[in-house]
Formats: sequence, C-alpha cells, structure tokens
Amino acid sequence: MDNLTGKILTELREKHGWSKSTVAKKLGLKAMSTYANWEYGLRKPDGEMIVKIAELYGVSTDYLLTGKDKNASDDDLADDPDLQIAFKAASDFSEEARRQTIDFINYIREKEKQKGRQPKQTDDK
Repeated sequence: MDNLTGKILTELREKHGWSKSTVAKKLGLKAMSTYANWEYGLRKPDGEMIVKIAELYGVSTDYLLTGKDKNASDDDLADDPDLQIAFKAASDFSEEARRQTIDFINYIREKEKQKGRQPKQTDDK
C-alpha cells in the first residue's frame, strides 16, 4: 500500500511539534492509535476526516493526498484585489523599477522554495 498520505501526516505533525496523541485529540478521535494507523499506512482517513486534517494543518486536501498543492488559477489571481492594486501602481513604474520588482518577486519565490514550498512554475525566466 502506498503511504504518501501517512508520510505527509507525519511531516506536518512534526513540523508543528505535536505528538500523535495531541493531533488525535485536536481531531476529536477517541484513540491515538487511529491517527497512528494513518501515519503508518495501515488505514486511511475518510473524506470528512481529510478535510478536518487539512483545516488543522492549514493545507489543502490536494496536498494531503498527493503532496502537491493545486495552485490558484490565473482567473483567481486576476480577481485578487490586492494584486489589482499592485498592478495598477506598477503601471507607472520606470523600466528599472519594473525590473527591480521582478527581481524581488523572484527573490521571494526562491525563499519559498528554501522553506519547502514549491511555487507555481512560470515562463518568466
């Protein structure tokens, strides 16, 4: 049996510094062994519990099941009011300021990679 979800659960729990018992309590489980069995790959949580676990750890259900986050679509980005404000402000930037902005975004993307988050791939390089 593939145990990708179990590995992800272990990684997230350890990242938060929680014991299996602590996570089991936070999820409302009666027995710590239920959660432990998920980490060991002996059993899998049901869909409802996957949602609860995702909420607890602040990750997507896609990440729990596949190890990959479903990235926001371009439409979602276009509808983001903060990004709209930023793009409007950037429209008056000089060429040098635009280049610096792109460099800064690439810097932040690299920092995200170092933290273990894989940013969405783009064709801007």
